[in-house]
Amino acid sequence: MTRIPADRIRAIEARRDELAAMMATGDLPGERFVAVSKEYAELEPVANAAAEVRRLRQEAESLAHMTQDGDEELRAMAAEELRANRQALEGAEHRLALSLLPRDVADERAAMLEIRAGTGGDEAALFAGDLMRMYERYAANHGWRVEMISASPSEAGGYKEVVASVAGQGVFARLKFESGVHRVQRVPTTESGGRIHTSAATVAVLPEAQEVDVQIEDKDLRIDIYRASGAGGQHVNTTDSAVRLTHIPTGLVVIQQDERSQHKNKAKAMQVLRTRLYEAERERLASERAGTRKSMVGSGDRSERIRTYNFPQGRVTDHRINLTLHRLPEILEGEMDELVGALIAADQADRLAQLDRE
Repeated sequence: MTRIPADRIRAIEARRDELAAMMATGDLPGERFVAVSKEYAELEPVANAAAEVRRLRQEAESLAHMTQDGDEELRAMAAEELRANRQALEGAEHRLALSLLPRDVADERAAMLEIRAGTGGDEAALFAGDLMRMYERYAANHGWRVEMISASPSEAGGYKEVVASVAGQGVFARLKFESGVHRVQRVPTTESGGRIHTSAATVAVLPEAQEVDVQIEDKDLRIDIYRASGAGGQHVNTTDSAVRLTHIPTGLVVIQQDERSQHKNKAKAMQVLRTRLYEAERERLASERAGTRKSMVGSGDRSERIRTYNFPQGRVTDHRINLTLHRLPEILEGEMDELVGALIAADQADRLAQLDRE
């Protein structure tokens, strides 16, 4: 159990009281009042959790003294109350520790969801389509909005590659653990011998950047306009509407041709480019802090998996937390809360353990 020092609890409550007093004066200028109000709103639940820990600790001290003094009946009652107090205190300490964990500033952002077929040919593309539908249904369950950015359909169905924007409250916080290689084990419809095939698809979830996050200079951008090709019907090929953006300093290239309008294609390409540059900077900073960091997605090989979807056994296994759920059909229908919740809880436990070591 992570135990927060008493002096830190006093400091949290003191800062909350200081902010409340500052707002009560009515003397703060507009921008300063907004900043103070924001800090107070973020600190108040932490201070409330700290006050509960302080109260339970004081109560524990009193009860501990009572178990040593008085008659036998009183000591027995105090001992029983002390056991209940310790259980409540453990929960309060845990909630306070969670509230003090550093927040990922990207958690409330919209996310760019990228799914690509990996090992497995047509079956991998079909699985990529299954994953896209799973995330669309999960998004619908949470009231999020999904906008298709680009898609490269496979002739057999599904996608060779698909990119979508997912917007809503807390999107990145709940989707960020989906990044990695997803593996499927099932009998393809084209398999006459009934043999189980293994295929893979890669998923990348990136927090969407805003214009204030990434400034792209015109001199750093090369824009090529050309005639779209491939799937999309006859009209998509009649005008020079496809856009290829090249970010010269990094070499990043984004191609967008799904819209008939050149302006819409350019806007979507800029959205993807800005998000990828923002994530590259986030990864650079994270690598500096952590020393080394594994690649988020890997190569798409079957062995680099974070999760396996086994159709014959109707199970989904997340290998990072050794969790197996025998609810494959429901999960593919977007009922992912149990899985996502377990991943969030495991991440919190890891960060709390790191806090204890520091």
